[in-house]
Amino acid sequence: MSRALPKYNKRRIAVIGGASAMVLSAAVIAGSALAGETSKNSGQSATTKAASPGTVNCPAVAPSLPAIPASAKAEVDRNLTLLNTQIAEANKRLVDTVGQGGANFVQNAILGPLKDKRVATINRIATAIGRTAAKPVGLDSLAPCALNAAGGGAAATPSAPPASTPASAPANTAAPAAGAVGTISCPDVASRLPAIPASAKAEVDRNLALLNTQINEANTRLVNTVGQGGPNFVQNAILGPLADKRVATIDRIAISIGRTAAKPQGLGTLATCALNK
Repeated sequence: MSRALPKYNKRRIAVIGGASAMVLSAAVIAGSALAGETSKNSGQSATTKAASPGTVNCPAVAPSLPAIPASAKAEVDRNLTLLNTQIAEANKRLVDTVGQGGANFVQNAILGPLKDKRVATINRIATAIGRTAAKPVGLDSLAPCALNAAGGGAAATPSAPPASTPASAPANTAAPAAGAVGTISCPDVASRLPAIPASAKAEVDRNLALLNTQINEANTRLVNTVGQGGPNFVQNAILGPLADKRVATIDRIAISIGRTAAKPQGLGTLATCALNK
């Protein structure tokens, strides 16, 4: 009995020693693998950072909206938030696809689809407002986005619009990014109106705000189309369409007043705008 114990103890020590060696080897192998993986990930991160693809820059939509009816505010806010989400997704795709495709890859695979999404979202915003107020027009011009060079910041669409736009706001409320192209100057409509009946005031204010929005959009288009077209490009592509929009908006103002008071005459002469250099 006493002679068997040493032999048993030797076997137990051998088993324990072997197990310890296996655990130690596994730890060394795992540590090496983790170190390699960390090194690999660090290398990939450095490569991605070095090949920064830039960011997507889109026109803000909220500042171009008229006063938003309370019944449309929730839907408008949801879609303004969605515009931000779409920009974030496009920026992520820029990073994830660095080096892919040819010269037109970003335009065809990222900026083009982003524009399509923005058109649909902006149309939903206009439709929501148009259910209980004058439907804003010309917002589609805000759908196309551009690519900023590496290091540039993306201009995300503000998620919440201003609560209202006062009728007395100055006509050119959106300063163009490049003053060299000039600005659009339009006759003031508010100062030419008669006393506005209380029943018409909300509708008149909405349309006066829309007149300002139309001027802002035209000024933005001036900047975005520098160098395009011939000598009549500004007149045919910007000032002409702007006059048409203003005619319709001014008519709505006159009709609104005329429902309960004398309809103002001659306001159509205020529709034509000019380019200031």
